[in-house]
Amino acid sequence: MFAVQPHVEVQHNLLTRLADARRQTDNLFEIVRPEALYSRPIPERHRMVFYIGHLEAFDWNLFSSLAAGLKPFHPQFDRLFAFGIDPVDGGLPSDQPSDWPTLVDVRRYVSRVREALDAALARSTGDDPQFEKLLNVAIEHRLMHAETLAYMLHQLPLDEKARAACGLEPSARPVDLRMVEIPSGSATLGSSRDETPAFGWDNEFESHAVDVPAFAIDQYKVTNGQYEQFMDAGGYEDPSLWSAADWSWRTKENIVQPVFWRRRNGRWFYRTMFDEIPLPPAWPVYVSHAEASAYSRWAGKKLPSEAQWHRAAYGTRDGVERQYPWGLEAPRPHHGYFDFLRWDPSPVNAFPRGSSAFDVGGLLGNGWEWTSSVFAPFQGFQPFPFYPGYSANFFDGKHYVMKGGSTRTDACMLRRSFRNWFQPHYQYVYAGFRCVDK
Repeated sequence: MFAVQPHVEVQHNLLTRLADARRQTDNLFEIVRPEALYSRPIPERHRMVFYIGHLEAFDWNLFSSLAAGLKPFHPQFDRLFAFGIDPVDGGLPSDQPSDWPTLVDVRRYVSRVREALDAALARSTGDDPQFEKLLNVAIEHRLMHAETLAYMLHQLPLDEKARAACGLEPSARPVDLRMVEIPSGSATLGSSRDETPAFGWDNEFESHAVDVPAFAIDQYKVTNGQYEQFMDAGGYEDPSLWSAADWSWRTKENIVQPVFWRRRNGRWFYRTMFDEIPLPPAWPVYVSHAEASAYSRWAGKKLPSEAQWHRAAYGTRDGVERQYPWGLEAPRPHHGYFDFLRWDPSPVNAFPRGSSAFDVGGLLGNGWEWTSSVFAPFQGFQPFPFYPGYSANFFDGKHYVMKGGSTRTDACMLRRSFRNWFQPHYQYVYAGFRCVDK
């Protein structure tokens, strides 16, 4: 028997992963009732129909310069569906459902793109060093949108969605709310271009160490129950707890509660993906950076920096840093709910086997975690030549780093160096937080 060439095997595995990622996003669109696909459940995002076309247009435009034989057959759609990062200033391409193409036309475009792209990718030998990187970009881009689409669907009215399997909520003991002391030490941020696996987004490079003084951090994410105490204490009415910009946003938009909460007959309820249930006090609260910051001030604490979060998550007392909070083992269901295993959160202490060396729990999965660090490049940053604006467009001092992952985050993006980011007034993402001492 002839040995399979390594690059051929890697390419085959990546193409299999791309097919799996397509199934993830296809299944999400099946949840939405057809008449709702032209709605816009989040004002800052496009209408749902955009994303059906965008995922394929992105792949087509990404590979068109590399894969031989790709001839444009619908340049208008290639442009219309090209831009997946939606502007937050209202500068959308259209605001009328009638201005968008029909579902029949969009799905015909998707089918033709996949057929042509798959044929071209199958013919490629993968000899171009960029080829594997582009496949990784296509896969992770789609998986990021699988998470984005999930929290968009979360904001759709319940009757506009078809129920899907929800996954079991794990049992957990009552939450013992305490802080954990983290000794001083070094935190390694980012990834080295010489590491294996070599793929990472441009903002993940270059690896560097940061000295972190000793600090204390919440053992678990802040819960709904804790956040309700902040609300009962008038946290949304006290401007001293908010920055000037955050207070202006809160008052202008009349933000008075987390976006996932509902008030009914004097009681708080939680909007899950497919139901409305009494507020689960042990679940992590999902809020914007502005709301998390206000809570932290009310509690006499602050949000952790990116380096502090890394130290608590991956550091050890002997100075050796772990690949994952729990060690070297690849992420498994007993470490937490991520990798599309569940639509909604679970108790913050439900997965003790996912804790770090310092016994900090729930760091990966169950919700991203806001940090106080402004999203900025590491020294040695080099933008992707085929996607120069992926990170650089957001190095504007107005976005904050998030770490960790949610129930809808694919396991490949639970790597230590992965960085997520959002602007501080965005409530919809599956993001919670924990505090550190001042």
